[in-house]
Amino acid sequence: MPSTTVGQVIRCKAAVAWEAGKPLVIEEVEVAPPQAMEVRLKILFTSLCHTDVYFWEAKGQTPLFPRIFGHEAGGIVESVGEGVTDLEPGDHVLPVFTGECKECRHCKSEESNMCDLLRINTDRGVMLHDGKSRFSINGQPIYHFVGTSTFSEYTVVHVGCVAKINPAAPLDKVCVLSCGISTGLGATLNVAKPGKGSTVAIFGLGAVGLAAAEGARMAGASRIIGVDLNSKRFNEAKKFGVTEFVNPKDHGKPVQEVIAEMTGGGVDRSVECTGNINAMISAYECVHDGWGVAVLVGVPNKDDTFKTHPMNVLNEKTLKGTFFGNYKPRSDLPLVVEKYMNKELQLEKFITHEVPFSEINKAFDYMLRGDSLRCVIRMDA
Repeated sequence: MPSTTVGQVIRCKAAVAWEAGKPLVIEEVEVAPPQAMEVRLKILFTSLCHTDVYFWEAKGQTPLFPRIFGHEAGGIVESVGEGVTDLEPGDHVLPVFTGECKECRHCKSEESNMCDLLRINTDRGVMLHDGKSRFSINGQPIYHFVGTSTFSEYTVVHVGCVAKINPAAPLDKVCVLSCGISTGLGATLNVAKPGKGSTVAIFGLGAVGLAAAEGARMAGASRIIGVDLNSKRFNEAKKFGVTEFVNPKDHGKPVQEVIAEMTGGGVDRSVECTGNINAMISAYECVHDGWGVAVLVGVPNKDDTFKTHPMNVLNEKTLKGTFFGNYKPRSDLPLVVEKYMNKELQLEKFITHEVPFSEINKAFDYMLRGDSLRCVIRMDA
């Protein structure tokens, strides 16, 4: 990084969402220097996640505009603020929508990754240090998104939301590990923990569900049953280890009963990646009694209620939830990157499109049409 930018305001291009649902506009923005416990990053590659689209559409939450979206990315540290000791200019990093302060009870616990200080906050559009934005256009503040705002050539992030990774890792591939892929992968490997030869049902075969299937493949599951309302997804799902497919619409009985019949009483593990409350109930009820474990990943509607008969609990079916696949961003993401570097984890098959930054709205079109898992956006093009 050129040393002349350290401590200075940087003018760069960013894709600004001025209104809900309207195309992003490439603007010249000013990016302020990092303050205490912050780092300024040069983003080289970013990708589009459905969460960006959801908040850009402003469905079901309080709109906050103008805003710079983006939270899956790979970049290089340009400069660091006061108090930052474990990162320096030139480090290759992944910014993450949630964080790890390493000081709170959650961060010190081996069982939790839900940092008290840096847990995801979709409503906050400013930095924690001073409650101000680091982005502006002609003096007008532009709001941040989940502490990352990677649809900008430069961004400022809290140090606790930055994972330092192997500089040999290709950022155009590992950038997708910042959110959805790690969430699904970790839900299986860290929470469901299927044994070798086990049976696993995956509810929802979008990017997160396919990452969960990839985790089951890596764990050595013998049968991976994909459940989705779109039968066209099965062929793609085979690339991720899915061996069988069930479309609930093709059956006259609850899908949990179908799966129980297929597997002699139920699967050993299930992972739900849709956010649909009925899918959540089915995912729990389709696991085998005595040892079955169901893991919920999808985020339900705020008014939904999970209902099941208490005998399912008494019959020793276990229900678990997970956040970001139980990965601690700073401690664990570098190890996930190494799984890719060791060819244990395959990321290329998640990347279905690539566009230059100037055509970022195409990424939204691909996602809205439903024909994109991950579209990587090249910031230098």
